[in-house]
Amino acid sequence: MKQTLLQEKYPVYVAEIPKAETRHATVDDVIAYFKDKIAANPKVKFIGVFDHYAHTTQIGGTIAPEIKAAAEVIFCFGIALPNPLVLAVRPRSIGIADLGDKFVITFLEAPMAPANEAMEAWTKGLRNAD
Repeated sequence: MKQTLLQEKYPVYVAEIPKAETRHATVDDVIAYFKDKIAANPKVKFIGVFDHYAHTTQIGGTIAPEIKAAAEVIFCFGIALPNPLVLAVRPRSIGIADLGDKFVITFLEAPMAPANEAMEAWTKGLRNAD
């Protein structure tokens, strides 16, 4: 897993997971995996799934040819609401892109360490794990 800056300002975690290194074959499989991880944590609330590929296709948008499917799993750690500004960085999402021979998993760095640690652990767990 690596960290990068998207557009020189958004701190993003990125993991490229070859399909040969995971038991998950489709984006839907990976979504189910993340939903299970979210459900197992009583401090995290599942919100929904956004099929970004279908949406972009429907509106006639541009999709890189190597992307075969793409979706986001949306959820919230929200263990505190100390001020209204934190609403700008919630909820969280994990992006899943199928590039044929691998998945690319991405998420924006959260402002609280426990959220980052959980999302990183979940993502690393995709490699030949539950």
